[in-house]
Amino acid sequence: MADTTPGALPVLPAGPVGSIAEAIDRMTTIADALPETDGVACFNRMYLTVTRAVGAHMGTEFFADPVFMDRLDVVFANRYLAALDSWAADAASVCRSWRALISRHTRADVAPLQFAVAGMNAHINHDLPLALVATCREAGTELGDGSHHDDFEKVNALLAQLTQAIRQSFETGVIADLDRRCPELENVVGNFSVTAAREVAWDNANTLGHLGDNRFLSDSFLDSLDRLVAFAGRGLLMPLL
Repeated sequence: MADTTPGALPVLPAGPVGSIAEAIDRMTTIADALPETDGVACFNRMYLTVTRAVGAHMGTEFFADPVFMDRLDVVFANRYLAALDSWAADAASVCRSWRALISRHTRADVAPLQFAVAGMNAHINHDLPLALVATCREAGTELGDGSHHDDFEKVNALLAQLTQAIRQSFETGVIADLDRRCPELENVVGNFSVTAAREVAWDNANTLGHLGDNRFLSDSFLDSLDRLVAFAGRGLLMPLL
């Protein structure tokens, strides 16, 4: 299935961020610039809640290696922000995973929660393996070293604690009205597991790391991953309204 005709986004700040605080500021700006039912806004609202929570735990003893996790969070956020930057510059240059959502961000026949889950699909299934590998290479470490995996799993526990708060953000005003009009929505959302997606992302990061500098194999792997994630994204965004 081909992506739909691209829809323009408003002019947004561009370029990577250098800290979690900057990522929060950028996502807040995005939220202020978009209608609350816009597809990008729906994912952004969820991601902003998660990023604030992760950032709040950096100054505590929650993570065994907060320096690595802080950097991972920034590298990860920049994957999402780069997709928006690329869309503004040249929509055709955006990876298929994000194009599936951004090209549909103004669709009125897709429920807000569908957009949020489709964004998680793109960001976790496609972006997270790349962010993990990039952060490890930058730090001169391997995925299996130290506390990396234990800290990674701590984020799963944190996400589980945020589930109710995230869901409540979709239960007010026009967003709630739209979601209530979709009896099939629970089935769509229920079939996506954040924890399972993160586990697969970790495994894919391991595979990508083992491919090392073999560009032919790594590019082929990433292209196949991008196509698969985009296929899932289009399924998550099938019109329900």
